Amino acid sequence: MDPSSLALPHVAKLHAYTPGLQPPEPGWVKLNTNECPYPPSPKVAAAIRSELGDEGAVLRLYPNPKSSTLRATIARIHGLKEENVCVGNGSDDILNLLVRAYCGQAATLGFTLPSYSLYPVLVEIQDGRSNVIEFDRSMRLPVDRIIASSARAFFLTSPNAPTGVGFSNADLERALAGYRGLLVIDEAYAPFARENAASLVSRFPNAVVVRTLSKAYALAGIRVGYSLSHPSVTDILDRVRDSYNVSRLSQVAAIAALEDQPYYDGVISAVVATRDRFVADLNNRRRWRTYESQSNFIFTEPRNAAGESGPAVAKAAYDYLYAQKVLVRYFPSHALTASFLRISVGTDAEMAVLSEKLDAWQKL
Repeated sequence: MDPSSLALPHVAKLHAYTPGLQPPEPGWVKLNTNECPYPPSPKVAAAIRSELGDEGAVLRLYPNPKSSTLRATIARIHGLKEENVCVGNGSDDILNLLVRAYCGQAATLGFTLPSYSLYPVLVEIQDGRSNVIEFDRSMRLPVDRIIASSARAFFLTSPNAPTGVGFSNADLERALAGYRGLLVIDEAYAPFARENAASLVSRFPNAVVVRTLSKAYALAGIRVGYSLSHPSVTDILDRVRDSYNVSRLSQVAAIAALEDQPYYDGVISAVVATRDRFVADLNNRRRWRTYESQSNFIFTEPRNAAGESGPAVAKAAYDYLYAQKVLVRYFPSHALTASFLRISVGTDAEMAVLSEKLDAWQKL
């Protein structure tokens, strides 16, 4: 007997989320997973060492189950109360909890396309149903279609992934005022944007803002994310959350990071400056289309030496860069994304290497 045949039918058929490549050997310019190009605050490592002590004996003890001190820190930063905050093992954990609580055969989950490709996977794991609203090439937020959606909850990345396009609070407010479900605003990249929706939580009970420390706070390896929401939503998430979902070391690392905002203001400013310089470089390339980015990545439509664009051209550029040990991201599964490359913002030196390689590719 094949033990896999015992799996639930919907699980046996689903396709797992595909993360960006993680090369095992050194020497790569890694611009494919939107990681921060700079290290975290020195206070993070100091906090971890302090928690460990000399012997690391504290690791035999369970962590605080609700991440209470971390919740209080997050609440203070956002001018909210602890009951407005839920902490997860990365923001993906929070998204998973939301799908677990608000999606099923009788409760549709809505999301835009293109968007974070984890959303449909979470729905499939839940054996739920999706209501997909597609962007057009303008990437304007389809507010009226979101308002008209019958989905129990609706996931929206803002700024959008993978395009980096930001949405105004005015549009989000209009959606929140008209939509009858839970609007989950996934703000993984909000620190790099001109606006964010955290202030809307206290005004709209159907608003849920989801954040991560993986991007701007350079803690992708620590796995901490959180939600800001009405206390009743926090209570629901706590009912379906694993009892000890965030480790002791992750909790103290996150607190140390959040309490050193001046350090991260410098990191964010450096990333944004590099992003804007590289966008200017791309805009100087004849007829390339690059979306205005409010994130730590760039979405651009390359053209080859003959001036051609399209899925085959984007794939050729991706393959050439890969052969040169430069990793970017290519999304061939949707018509709007198949002609584009998503490029994480690295250091100035890394972006200079990428620009040089793109110059060489265009001369082929």
